[in-house]
Amino acid sequence: MARHKVEICGVNTANIKVLSTEEMDHLFRCYQNGDLQAKEELINGNLKLVLSILKKYNNRTDNMDDLFQVGVIGLIKAIDNFDLEKEVKFSTYAVPMILGEVKRYLRDSGSIRVARSIKDIAYRAMRKKEELTNQYGKEPTTAEIAKALELSEYEVSNAMDSMRDTISMFEPIYNDGGDTIYLADQLEDKNDTHYSLDMKISLRDAMEQLKEKERHILYERYIIGKTQLELAKEIGISQAQISRLEKSGLENIKKMIS
Repeated sequence: MARHKVEICGVNTANIKVLSTEEMDHLFRCYQNGDLQAKEELINGNLKLVLSILKKYNNRTDNMDDLFQVGVIGLIKAIDNFDLEKEVKFSTYAVPMILGEVKRYLRDSGSIRVARSIKDIAYRAMRKKEELTNQYGKEPTTAEIAKALELSEYEVSNAMDSMRDTISMFEPIYNDGGDTIYLADQLEDKNDTHYSLDMKISLRDAMEQLKEKERHILYERYIIGKTQLELAKEIGISQAQISRLEKSGLENIKKMIS
């Protein structure tokens, strides 16, 4: 399997259509008015978003066809729940949902093995957590454990999360002889739009380390959803400069969280 692209059986990834912002907006409005063909076009027009996420798993699993299907499920959930009135780009909204589906599948299928170094950090963190709990009479925060171990908060959070056992959403948690209450009944439905703790920490730390102008441009582009041209007019520099700063900021974040 090639390193530079994801190969999916029965899908010509080179010919996948990419929708423009105007096409996306039009199709979303059609779909939200009941046009199911528009939904189909939205799915097909965003498959490259799924493929871009799968690239990082290309050399870690041999079931890319299955993983692609799982990613598409996340894409469909994002399409079904996306709100055009929110000032957020669809890709910004969809990525964590697609990634969440992929991570859950890999975790539950056992396709990803936890590295020994991460296990070592997790065991050290658990011992330190018990030690600090006994010392202060209360459970320490992740930040306090990280400080005691002289590690970053992200390293500790990531390691401890990797060691948690998975549990079915339909695990019964209470039965008084009548109707059974399942774990799923007690979970708040957030439509999977929230980042995990480790992602929040890593993104926050990376953003704080960017130059002020790079940080501002990434926020306006990917959170507010402004175009490069709009930002160029606001800041008073050329669109080409905006593009270079945006690319530089993304590359710096990628280096810091990869």
